[in-house]
Formats: sequence, structure tokens, C-alpha cells
Amino acid sequence: MSAQPAHSVPTPSPTPDPATGAAVKAVDRAHVFHSWSAQGLIDPLAVAGAEGSYFWDYDGNRYLDFSCQLVNTNIGHQHPKVVAAIQEQAAKLCTIAPGFAVDVRSEAARLVAERTPGDLDKIFFTNGGAEAVENAVRMARLHTGRTKVLSTYRSYHGATAAAINLTGDPRRWASDTASAGVVHFWGPFLYRSPFHSTDERQECERALAHLEETIAFEGPQSIAAIILETVPGTAGIMVPPPGYLAGVREICDRYGIVFILDEVMAGFGRTGRWFAADHFGVTPDLLTFAKGVNSGYVPLGGVAISAEIAADFDQRPYPGGLTYSGHPLACASAVATINAMAEEGIVENAAEIGEKVIGPGLREIAERHACVGEVRGLGVFWALELVKNKDTREPLTPYNASGPANQPMADFAAACKRGGLWPFVNMNRTHVVPPCTVTEAEAKEGLAILDEALSAADAHTTA
Repeated sequence: MSAQPAHSVPTPSPTPDPATGAAVKAVDRAHVFHSWSAQGLIDPLAVAGAEGSYFWDYDGNRYLDFSCQLVNTNIGHQHPKVVAAIQEQAAKLCTIAPGFAVDVRSEAARLVAERTPGDLDKIFFTNGGAEAVENAVRMARLHTGRTKVLSTYRSYHGATAAAINLTGDPRRWASDTASAGVVHFWGPFLYRSPFHSTDERQECERALAHLEETIAFEGPQSIAAIILETVPGTAGIMVPPPGYLAGVREICDRYGIVFILDEVMAGFGRTGRWFAADHFGVTPDLLTFAKGVNSGYVPLGGVAISAEIAADFDQRPYPGGLTYSGHPLACASAVATINAMAEEGIVENAAEIGEKVIGPGLREIAERHACVGEVRGLGVFWALELVKNKDTREPLTPYNASGPANQPMADFAAACKRGGLWPFVNMNRTHVVPPCTVTEAEAKEGLAILDEALSAADAHTTA
């Protein structure tokens, strides 16, 4: 395997301190309003610390983090080089307005631009992925003079105004104004093909034909952009079939539509490449990023901009900005993260672990469990599609299930946690998304726990 950073070996869990944990929980419940949650129905875990691929609670329970929190701690928890860079920058210059030229901001932009595909050499920094999407859409609309933006069902682009309307999962419903200039279409997903395809070639051809038809009926002259997650993340880690992204690129070129790739989750090593676009040989006009750029140590996101679109604002102001755009502490953490990933072979490690350990391990697990319908993924970015019956492919739980209807997935998640694994669970899927720094031993440990926990899901199958 590739070289492993020293911090990937977890430090011992601290001495249990349940009284402090209870106090932390009590204050949280009294004052913290949690996202995406019914406040009276949640029971957040009080976390005492984290290191590498693990975190632990105040009762001394340690969890192997197969969720990477929100699929963002790509470099693992508490990487010493990143922690030191934040500390050093804080001692030097904590903050400065975005209108100034600052060494650490310039270096972060240079390091990102070095790794983006094609001529995406100008970087607009944001505080996270949703703001990156907001600004990418604004740039596309200003560049084209058009309004509509197309995005897929089975997608997630963020929770801010435009980003939530672009999102193609149920989190959009409560905020969908139906007047935001967004049109949804079906992307490729062979296992549950909306096009009744039988192989990847058919799925690619039919998905592209569907997109062309959607454009024709919406009016190509009204469409500013098409935005896609290069590999959709929360929606299911559905790797696009060969030729699909190149086909979308060609369609965009033909109609003068801006092509935006959302790499907020898939970027910075997650798929075993610096950007998932590198797997497909495609260069978008705009690329959004966040999460893995600095593993969320300090909030940071951004838009990588093509030369053509950047030139639009050479002589006219760009009508957008953020007080904390390119915040020095965030940029210092990004510089340290990118340099550590390069020096320690972390992107290569993600590719190798995925190819030699996680992929083969999950396929073996699938053969042993009636509930596993499909295994799919790249690098350290994998999903298991859980089903009631492998032949019918009926999902283990209904779409957007909650309460008793979601019991099979709740049972599975509880079994993972009892075994010391923190899973990423969404609808009828579990995602296997450890840090890019995960070791072979840690990956095998997690797969063993996952293997055992899937028996709880098998109990709900009809096979």
C-alpha cells in the first residue's frame, strides 16, 4: 500500500468521563438547533475527541469513522501538519478582508488551480460548498444572459437558495419555490435505470438522449447551465457510465450552455484522483469544491473558473462576494492539506485501498448477504444498495422512509455502532467513505464490522 501518515494510528481513547459528556449533551439540547432534524427527536452523541480514522465519546466508546463525518475529513482527524498550519497562521494573521493580496490565500489558489483540469486557473473562495454552487450558477447566468439551470434528480448541491432548488432529493421539497429557474432531469443509474437499459452503453446513450430532449422542450436558448455532481454523493455514489460526461460536455458546447461540475464531495482524493473529473477526461467551465480541500478543519469552498468566464469580469465587477472569502486560517489549512496529501501519497492511497481492499471486500460481503443488491464506487467512495429481494431489487426501505418504515436501516445502523463503526446511512443505502488516509488494517476492520452488522438488515429481506 501507499505510504501512510503517522497520525493514521489512533491514539488511545481518553479516560471515560460520563459526567462531562452528560453536561455537554445537556447544554447542546438546551441551546443548539441542529440541521435537518426534528429537534425533539434527536439524541446527538457527545464527542470527546478524534484522531486519524477514529473518534470517541465521553463514555470511552471509540468509533471507526466510515462516514468521514459528512464525507469531508479526507485527510483524517487532527492531521498534525494541518493543525500546526492553522496555529501558525493564527499567530501571524488571523483575518483580513478579501480585497487584499495575502500570501496564504494566493498559495491556496495556486495549489488548487494546479490540480483542476484544463484552464480552470482562477479561484473564487467561499465558505463552503453551497455558496460555491450559488456563485457558479450566478457566473453561468451572467456569462450566458440566460436563466434556467438543469440538474438531475438523485443529487445534492447544498441548502442555500439556489443550491437547494438544484438539489434532486427530498430535502428540496420544503424550500422548492418552483420559480427558481431550475429544471430537473434523470441522470444515468443502471441499477435503477429510468430508461429500462440493460447495459452501460444503453444507459449512457438513453440518458444523453433524454437530456437532449429535455433541452429541446425547455428551449436551449433559455438554459444557462447544466450542473452535475461528477459522481453523485449523498444520492448514492452512482459512477457515470463511460462516455456520459463527455456527451454532456458536447451537448453544452453545441448549445452554448455552461457545464458545471460539483466536486464538493467527490474532489480532493475521494475517488482516488485529485478530482473525479480526472477519471473521465472532461473539463467543465466551472468546478465547485469544498469539504476535502482542507477536510473541513476551517470552513472553505470555492469555484474554479475557466479563462473564458473569468474574462467576463476583467472590465466589469463581479456582483458577488463574502466577508470571509479566502479567510487566512481556512487557506492555511488548505495549503497544509494539499501539500500533505501530495507529500504523503494520500490520493494514491485512496485509489489503492479502494482497488485492493474496499472494492473486493464489499463484493465478497455482497455474496454473503441477501440484503446487498449492488456494490459501486471508486477510491474511498463506495455505496451498498440494500434491498428486500435481490431479484426484484425492491429497496430495503421505501423512498424517504421515516419512523417504523425505516426500521430496517435503523437496525443496521445500530448494529454498526455497537460494533464500533460509525456508518453513513441514507435511505436504503450505506456508504463506505473512510478518510483517504485509511490504512489497510483499518479498512479491513471496518469491513468486518460492516459484514456482521448487515445481518441485521438480512433479517428484513424476503429472499
